[in-house]
Amino acid sequence: MGLTLAEKIWQEHLVDQSNDLPDLLYIDLHLLHEMTSPQAFDGLRLAQRSVRRPDLTVATADHNVPTELTTRRTITDPVSRAQVEALRKNCSDFGVRLYDLHDEDQGIVHVIGPQLGLTQPGMTVVCGDSHTSTHGALGALAFGIGTSEVEHVLATQSLALAPFRTMSVTVSGSLPTGVTAKDLILAVIARIGTGGGQGYVIEYRGDAIRELSIEARMTVCNMSIEAGARAGLVAPDERTFEYLRSRDFAPSEEDWDEAVAHWTRLRTDEDASFDREIEIDASQLSPWVSWGTNPGQSCPLDESIPDPSLFSEPEKRNAAEEALKYMGLTPGKPLREIPVDTVFVGSCTNGRIEDLRAAAEVLRGRRVDPEVRMLVVPGSTRVRLESEAEGLDEVFRTAGAEWRSAGCSMCIGVNSDRLGPQRRSASTSNRNFEGRQGDEARTHLVAPPVAAATAVLGRLGSPGEL
Repeated sequence: MGLTLAEKIWQEHLVDQSNDLPDLLYIDLHLLHEMTSPQAFDGLRLAQRSVRRPDLTVATADHNVPTELTTRRTITDPVSRAQVEALRKNCSDFGVRLYDLHDEDQGIVHVIGPQLGLTQPGMTVVCGDSHTSTHGALGALAFGIGTSEVEHVLATQSLALAPFRTMSVTVSGSLPTGVTAKDLILAVIARIGTGGGQGYVIEYRGDAIRELSIEARMTVCNMSIEAGARAGLVAPDERTFEYLRSRDFAPSEEDWDEAVAHWTRLRTDEDASFDREIEIDASQLSPWVSWGTNPGQSCPLDESIPDPSLFSEPEKRNAAEEALKYMGLTPGKPLREIPVDTVFVGSCTNGRIEDLRAAAEVLRGRRVDPEVRMLVVPGSTRVRLESEAEGLDEVFRTAGAEWRSAGCSMCIGVNSDRLGPQRRSASTSNRNFEGRQGDEARTHLVAPPVAAATAVLGRLGSPGEL
């Protein structure tokens, strides 16, 4: 029997395999940021160990950094400042490359990895961050790991992992005009549930997936974790190769053909079988928005808030009731009638240049509702500089939005980038859990075009309404 793509990558990286122990996998790329690495480095010091492969380890400051352009290097929050300073010291002490605040390659770790060409097909990639699954868009097997595992990889360049199950999500047809990768993945999560991918590595397949840009594929793979999956990935193809060509850490010109030949073989065998298969018709999708407190509680923007009493499963019914209470919503209210006071465009899900272009196109020649605060936060400094070179920053500023520097920002509600109690946002980020963007904050997950249209309308809405 043939192997799936994920199984092939796993087999190629096996260091040791025993019946009564997890598999030991070699790790090709280890990404670090300031939130989950301090304890890991402290563990190395206590054990008097070094970083085994500093050349395969890369760090950046992203979660706790201020995004205001005028106070870029001044971190007033003492906890945030301590974490960033600790990262600087640890990288200096252990010889790890750090993309710090002054570096034009600084940014959200899951944006700069692909951007620099560090992430490549067939790799194993880990980071102390759940959304490491983003890197699967390039055909890599990428996992989020815990702090103790971060220490283990730093010390050994390997990781003990239990074998996984495999799932295919085949998206046939083409996405309708105005429907994005964010809408697609929200629909997938709503279909299988936030626990539907638990224990699985999801491979996204089908015509609609192949038609997506690499940045759009990153959005899909990024939110695989919101379905409970261990990872998500897409087989590399010509789009992948063109994306990687000439990037800083891509194979050199003399090695390029050999690399592409290897990458071309990285695909699921015809006779391979998946443990679970899901099929989606792309032509039936429309813009989606979350209404509850997890990404699975979402539906098409054209619909209304569902009635929890109609849910057949008690667990889902209770969860919906609690979610609506927290969100301050009532069953039957049309989603397009829900007002917002904040719009956030950014994050490792939708903070790339393609996302900012889509939002800017909607805002061009229009004004943000005066009652709405809109933040636009590039996913990396390179994305910010590219946006400014194209004049996107002026489009946002002229429309009345705040133009920021790179960082995780309101996705996790740090520094001044947070919502107040019971404030409501339309956010292009990946999570809408209670308190995610601030204490008692209410978050609706949307795609960049919907976010921009919502900012103009002052309520949840789509570009078509403009």
